[in-house]
Amino acid sequence: MAAAQEARGELLDDLGTALGEDEDWLDWLTGDLLAGTGAQAAAEQLAAENDSSVTGFGPTEVNGYPGYDVEIETNYPVGDSIIPGTESMNASARAVAVVEPRCDFDVNADPAEIIELDCDGELVEIDPEDFQRDDLPDASVLFSVHLAE
Repeated sequence: MAAAQEARGELLDDLGTALGEDEDWLDWLTGDLLAGTGAQAAAEQLAAENDSSVTGFGPTEVNGYPGYDVEIETNYPVGDSIIPGTESMNASARAVAVVEPRCDFDVNADPAEIIELDCDGELVEIDPEDFQRDDLPDASVLFSVHLAE
């Protein structure tokens, strides 16, 4: 989840930059341009905070949504367990989290005009002519992050 949440934040930052420079800024709202340059570091930091290590990391796609497939392993053995022979083994886990756009908009809209987004019932207006970075809502309004596997 940490990787996808970091990538979602970066996606919002990139959208903010595109609004000031790119006439195709609406493409950022689909989530397809997810770069996630800090995603692996975010996954590694969360794992380390839980005395674990990332053992596998990679971008993935689930049902058309971009995300990350992350595997971790604890840095310590399981210890006493009801399962004989596992006390010296380390626990491992795998998760896939995706970033899913929450907003609907007219795909034929003119990106130079005011665009109204319907983000799961929350209306957001973006005026590219009078845009301030603070005009963007929180990343969680525009994109959800959820476990896919």
